[in-house]
Amino acid sequence: MASLLSHPPERLHHHAYVVKDQERNRRFFEDVLGIPLTATWCERHHSPWVNREVAFCHTFYSLGDGGALAFFSFADDEVWQKCQAASPPEIGNFHHVAFKVDDTAYDELVGRLKAANEPVRETDHGYCRSMYCTSPDGLIVEFTVDPPNAAEIDALRRVDAHAELARWMAGDHRTNNDLRAH
Repeated sequence: MASLLSHPPERLHHHAYVVKDQERNRRFFEDVLGIPLTATWCERHHSPWVNREVAFCHTFYSLGDGGALAFFSFADDEVWQKCQAASPPEIGNFHHVAFKVDDTAYDELVGRLKAANEPVRETDHGYCRSMYCTSPDGLIVEFTVDPPNAAEIDALRRVDAHAELARWMAGDHRTNNDLRAH
């Protein structure tokens, strides 16, 4: 087994995503979800992708642990087009960013989305309870509440993480999540 980092990453610094309209994005993340816009960087640089100077805007929405959601937009439509997925997946649910929240924040977020007539999907995974929403540009955002026994669940999975991966890779696709309601 390869050696691990002596000091693993401390936290997510930011997750970046490209958007078409920064103000429309701001309304969703700040006005609907209540996540504060805390920095807007307006810059220009020589873009090697189009071989010319390009203006761009980079915004940050702060999270409680110091991390952020970050969004890029470009004044150059050709660059924006080049930053989009060539062929989005038919099922996009598995490409998302997830944040840990407590029960109060979870309930508030669900309420805010419903009040704004935004779709919200809730799932009890057994090892956590999640709600999902989608930004105007298609970023799926998950907010997750850990159960009271999260430490026990974590300890259980840490013990067998490598063995369970090896079992799966060998073709044994039985479930090991007895916590999820079926």
